[in-house]
Formats: sequence, structure tokens, C-alpha cells
Amino acid sequence: MNQLFSIKKSFLFVFILVSSFFLVSFHSKNTEEITSAKIKKVLIFSKTNGFRHESISAGITVIKKLGQENNFLVDATEDSLAINSKNLKQYKAVIFLSASGNVLGENQKLALQKFIEKGNGFVGIHSATNCEPDWNWYTQMIGGIFEGHPEPQNAKLIVVDHEHPATKHLPEIWERKDEWYNFKYLNPDVHVLIKIDESSYKGGKHGNNHPLAWYHDYDGGRAFYTALGHSPESYSDPLFTQHLLGGIIYAIGK
Repeated sequence: MNQLFSIKKSFLFVFILVSSFFLVSFHSKNTEEITSAKIKKVLIFSKTNGFRHESISAGITVIKKLGQENNFLVDATEDSLAINSKNLKQYKAVIFLSASGNVLGENQKLALQKFIEKGNGFVGIHSATNCEPDWNWYTQMIGGIFEGHPEPQNAKLIVVDHEHPATKHLPEIWERKDEWYNFKYLNPDVHVLIKIDESSYKGGKHGNNHPLAWYHDYDGGRAFYTALGHSPESYSDPLFTQHLLGGIIYAIGK
């Protein structure tokens, strides 16, 4: 009888131990899933098969800092193979940081397109409009194709929309030095945030309607672009970094 009681007691102990293990594992898994759901991730892609900007490393550093300060995680890569559907599942937005030239194969193009179609976001910075210039879907998403630029110089930017998180902190007229892009194509369906006053510098080719930052809903997702960000010094300008942050927040979505 005592032996039977001992066996039952041992069985009960093992049952409690195993149950406790599964409860702890279940709780840990749920905690990880909840944490993962709350903290969004973005991917910086900065591969160049054309001109390479010195500001890329500064941009990566600043965007990672913005992520730490604003509760989103940041990965960075120059590997085109990272643009695949399996890898992109962990991200809410992809940032093309001064990427240039033809950098994606057909499989990567399809993966990026599906990523946007699933309701995710895209941020293009500076020479991202000089990336994949022959891919029409990308051109329509980013909103333009780079043509050229005069020498970097001071100019006046006109903020035409202060409601967007990328511009709500900016003055009506924002004076700064940068490399001012001209475009050989502009998507007329984007919502323009910032234009440049061509009378304030030399080398503009668009007259009174020269946009430099915009956003729009596109193909199920969201896209934001800013032509600013040529020099490393741009990324130490708090007005510009807040401009970037607003664009990233918009691309991540709610």
C-alpha cells in the first residue's frame, strides 16, 4: 500500500513538473510574440551600382539612432539577396538609402512588389530615384527618375503641407544647402510635401513646380521620398533627421 502511494506521489510530482514547464514555455512564447508585435522593424538597403554617396554610413547611423529613440528596430544591408519574401516578412518598411543603379534581379523585384502589395511601406532617400530607372513599377512607386543636378548650394525650400509627420516641424521657408535634383519624370499622382524655389539658386529645370519630397499610397502600401540628404552633414541637422523620421513613421504605418 505504501509502495502504491509512493508511485502515485511520484507520478503527481512529475505531472506538476511537466505542466509547469509547458505553462512557462507557453507564457514565454506569448510574451515574445506580443513584444515582437509591438516593436516594428525596418530594413535599410544601400547597395550602389552607380555613384556612391559618402553620406550612406552617416545615414545608417542616424536611422539606427532614430529607431532606438522611437521604438523601432533597424537592420542594414547591401546584399540584394536580402530582398526576398521570406526575409521581408519581419519588416514593416524598406528604406532605399541613396541606392543607385540596377541593384535588383527579377526575383528581388517581385519580392519588393509583393511586400508593398501586402500593405507595407517604402522610404526613398536622395539617389534612390537614380535606382532601377528602367523598372516602371518602381518609378511609379518612388515617384520620379533622377536626371541631374547643379553643384550643391544654398536654396529656399517651400513647405506646402505641414500636416504630414515629415513636415509638421518645418518652417514655411526652409533654407539649407544640398544637392538639388532635377527629374526627367515625376509621378503626377503623389502628394507633394516640399517644393524648391528655383529663383533662390542656379540650375533648376522645373520652374514654379519643382517638388523635392512627397508621399502617396501605392499598390496596397505606402511610399515616401525625399531628395534631400546628399552630404554627411545633412544627417547631423535635426530638422532633416526629424524629416526622415516622419517619413519612416508614415511608411511603417499604424
